[in-house]
Amino acid sequence: MCARLLTLASFYSASDDVVELNPSNFNREVLQSDSLWLIEFYAPWCGHCQSLTADWKKTATALKGIVKVGAVDADQHNSLGGQYSVRGFPTIKIFGANKNKPDDYQGGRNSQAIVDGALNALQTLVKDRMSGRSGGSDYSRQSGGGGGGSKKDVVELTDDNFDRLVLNSGEVWLVEFFAPWCGHCKSLEPEWAAAASAVKEQTKDKVHLGAVDATVHQGLASRYGIRGFPTIKIFKKGEEPEDYQGGRTRGDIIAGALDLFSDNAAPPELLEILNADVLKKTCDDYQLCVIAVLPHILDTGAAGRNGYLEVMMKMAEKYKKKMWGWLWTEAGVQMELEASLGIGGFGYPAMAAINARKMKFALLKGSFSETGIHEFLRDLSVGRGSTATVGGGALPNINSVEAWDGKDGELPVEDDYDLSDVDLDDIFDKDEL
Repeated sequence: MCARLLTLASFYSASDDVVELNPSNFNREVLQSDSLWLIEFYAPWCGHCQSLTADWKKTATALKGIVKVGAVDADQHNSLGGQYSVRGFPTIKIFGANKNKPDDYQGGRNSQAIVDGALNALQTLVKDRMSGRSGGSDYSRQSGGGGGGSKKDVVELTDDNFDRLVLNSGEVWLVEFFAPWCGHCKSLEPEWAAAASAVKEQTKDKVHLGAVDATVHQGLASRYGIRGFPTIKIFKKGEEPEDYQGGRTRGDIIAGALDLFSDNAAPPELLEILNADVLKKTCDDYQLCVIAVLPHILDTGAAGRNGYLEVMMKMAEKYKKKMWGWLWTEAGVQMELEASLGIGGFGYPAMAAINARKMKFALLKGSFSETGIHEFLRDLSVGRGSTATVGGGALPNINSVEAWDGKDGELPVEDDYDLSDVDLDDIFDKDEL
């Protein structure tokens, strides 16, 4: 297994013309560059990504000195993939005039088609520059106060509002303590503003970037032992603040903030499949939707069912950084779904993971336990395990049902019959021996 993982992780080497990108070098190489960049976001376990590798190397060599060609392992650097709304693999984006709003490449996946697409994008960029619509690097303009972010997204913190906004909010904060005369603080300012805007959008305003003028609000600076500028501290609910140790570019700050977001985010909600919309939305919105088919309530009672649901919730917490969807249904309620996944009306509890974009699924072969499910999902994460096509090649029809009420099941009530006046000899034709 170790050898396989090493192979999967080594798509590109230093001898290739493809530039390996990560949160540490992305800002410097891409965002601060005047060059047009063509960037592949891939996952090592992705078969289509593996197939693209040779063509991507060929593209990079053909465009050398003309267009930059890079690659991001978005499975390892998922914060960078999330920053650019990467939802499937491989995703190819063109970083042109506005590096903060790259265009999706929609062409063919062979080297000739990709080269043609890059040259068309380059021609458009040159025409824009000649017409005066674009000039110089985006980074230069953003550092001057435009395009990269807005100071309004950086929350100004003071002695009066700090406790209310930061300590009592229950959310994650990155707080910069600065001095107006500090040169490093001035250099950080546009990066902090750009990161604040991106983080606000990508975390749905759950992670905040703030700033304290430590020369004015000396009480706050003293409380947190600020001795140099700029100092960045991380504040999380119920915990002592800690020093931010990451890089000072917008890319580094965004990546650090998104990691904090995923670390502190609530696990995904575990939903009962009550109608077609629940299944479709969950499977469309996430890379994988993990579905459990649990035994009938009469077979387990409420306590047994809650035990299975608790195992699933623990696994949803464990794998929350993957941003997968989690669903369950009762055996026999969604028979078309069971049939499409090859579950077949027996062997409950059962579990399947569906990739709705590819209409592929994998079945849990081991035990329905924390250990068994962890091994199943871990193998899926690294591209191991067998998969099959969802029956019919599409999500099946789903019955609309009432939500489970959390109670034990009850046997159906049957009508009572008085058998005292029934002559059994008339019912059974009894032979005399």
